Amino acid sequence: MSPKSSRRQRKAIPVRPPRPWGVIALVTAVGVLAVTIISYAGFASWRGARPWSDRLTTIAGVVDYVSQKPAWLDSGHRSGPLTYEVTPPVGGQHNGAWQNCVGDVYDAPIANEHAVHSLEHGAVWITHRPDLPADQVTALAARVTGTEYMLMSPVENLSSPITLQAWGYQLKVDSADDVQITEFINAARINAGLEQGAACSGGVTATGTTPRDLDGQQP
Repeated sequence: MSPKSSRRQRKAIPVRPPRPWGVIALVTAVGVLAVTIISYAGFASWRGARPWSDRLTTIAGVVDYVSQKPAWLDSGHRSGPLTYEVTPPVGGQHNGAWQNCVGDVYDAPIANEHAVHSLEHGAVWITHRPDLPADQVTALAARVTGTEYMLMSPVENLSSPITLQAWGYQLKVDSADDVQITEFINAARINAGLEQGAACSGGVTATGTTPRDLDGQQP
């Protein structure tokens, strides 16, 4: 080896510090979470801003009779017992007196003819089988009691344990804790009524499936 080469300095090789993979993973996770939250907030805002009818008809299981059977939804007044195409009914001709619907929970069946008039005013009518377990009846009643444009009653021979009716719409569920109940009420209550703002107080408070003709209770 020549003296010149022996004097040549060896080139230092830089040593790179290890990447902080833990910090990178944490920052990435936080970023993904932030994007997810922002995206969900945007979706929730968009969903809440949609027209009530869109929110209602996109609930799984809701039957839209407004679109499917508009001829059933005649809003005329008639006295005496009436026949409806579905049970419980979701609209159609009805008695001139409505069933009181300011958060009323009835412990016996009521007349369809009065309940349909309540639907016309914008009420949501929750119905349940008479043998529905007591804890579920209590849970449903908690959704109704004290809330205007709500009423509840048992109905014989229901095809589902619980059904919800608004004017032109129906939802059947199996349990009182089904989240679709809240979604239906939020979308349909008041909004679905043909006579929004009409009274829910001053109506029939008696139970029994035979309609009563009361004077002075037409909207």
